[in-house]
Amino acid sequence: MMTDMTKGSPFKILLKFVVPLLLSMVFQQMYNLADSVVAGRFLGVEALAATGAAYPITVLFIAVATGASVGCSVVISQLFGAHDHERMRAAVNTAVITLVVLALTLTVAGEIACPALMQLIHTPKNIFEPTMVYLRIYMAGLLFLFLYNTATAIFNGLGDSRTPLYFLAFSTTFNVILDVAFVTRLDMGIAGVSWATLIAQGISSLLAIVTLVRRLARIPSQRKPARFDGHLLRRMAWIAVPSICQQSFVSIGVFCVQGLINPLGSNAVAGFSAALKISTFALMVMNALPNALSSYAAQNIGAQDIPRVRKGVRACILMSEIVVGGIIVLFLVAGSQVLQLFLGSTVNGVVISIGLEYLLIVAPFYPLVGIKNCCDSVLRGGGAMGPFMVTTFADLALRVALAYLLVPVWGFAGVCYAYPIGWLIGTSISVVFYVCDVWVPQYIRQATRKGISLHPIHRIHIVNKQPEQKQTAAVHQHRHA
Repeated sequence: MMTDMTKGSPFKILLKFVVPLLLSMVFQQMYNLADSVVAGRFLGVEALAATGAAYPITVLFIAVATGASVGCSVVISQLFGAHDHERMRAAVNTAVITLVVLALTLTVAGEIACPALMQLIHTPKNIFEPTMVYLRIYMAGLLFLFLYNTATAIFNGLGDSRTPLYFLAFSTTFNVILDVAFVTRLDMGIAGVSWATLIAQGISSLLAIVTLVRRLARIPSQRKPARFDGHLLRRMAWIAVPSICQQSFVSIGVFCVQGLINPLGSNAVAGFSAALKISTFALMVMNALPNALSSYAAQNIGAQDIPRVRKGVRACILMSEIVVGGIIVLFLVAGSQVLQLFLGSTVNGVVISIGLEYLLIVAPFYPLVGIKNCCDSVLRGGGAMGPFMVTTFADLALRVALAYLLVPVWGFAGVCYAYPIGWLIGTSISVVFYVCDVWVPQYIRQATRKGISLHPIHRIHIVNKQPEQKQTAAVHQHRHA
């Protein structure tokens, strides 16, 4: 069901929207974790290490899919908030066509580049071959990854967070069943884990696209929407390219850090892999609220209601810190038990201690990530991609640089301490940008300075365009009494 987020209580709307989104994040991370759990428990430490070594490479492609879909979501949200249904549907058509082409291109590039990428991060020889098997099958399913992310982003942009949840719940459950069946019944080894992911994601993505097409057909439009719109593509690219870079920077950071971990041996790779995926699970669950805020902010900026955006930010930060508190308590109290879900009860204590060290150092700093994500979501929802990139790059560059400086001195602990320092500085920068209102579109700031009211009754819905283009739509001027 599509939701207009420009009306009603911000707290209630965000809460209603975020609950399915939060469950979706949980299922998404369970989906990602299933391969590691099955590999670790049924195939051993080397198989777990192989999925861990593949992770920083797969994350690079996930980053492109996620970042590209963000551009679609923001523009579609703004058009939906402005009630411009014809151009909104044209934006959907343009997004799907563009991302299918991009997915097919990356599939070919990935199949060619994976061996070189594995050598670049010094993948241990004893897990090189199983990692390659996993990656080649994974690359064959990139189209499904892109289709699912695109459909999910469009549903979220329309204020519908429930539909993606249903498909993801199905996909996750089916993936786990196939994982266990392929590994334990058919004895397919690491290839079975990868095939399970491809099949489950393929079915889910196709169902999501079919549902999206049917849902959009019900939206009234005076004229038939364009199949492809170059101007809308440029607007989506203005948001998507920095978002891809942001996601890619994070992925490259993981890639570089993995290069520091791999020479420490299979135990270190396995322990770090388990802890990193658990931490990523937590961070992605925390991201449910900022992702909801991004759609909320984009719709309300499209409707030119800036005070309502600020109310949403305050509500989002409050809810985010409550979620963060629960995650921290879980890791501090039961970190070892959570790690054993991956590693099994027979794994050596060194692997568990390595993973636990990481969790205990980084978890207390998760509240910083919650605040940063909320501020970044508003920057992105308002199209302030320059500041958005600055906060992301500062955080990442510091984490990677500090890891390289500290690992020779402190070993594995150096990687752990690099994360919270980067988060602290990145959060500080993001908060400054939010407080300075760099996310508020220029035409709204000009109207405010001139004393022009943007009351909904007297408003023409203007959707923010690329910075170099002047706003040509007129705003009805309604002076304050």
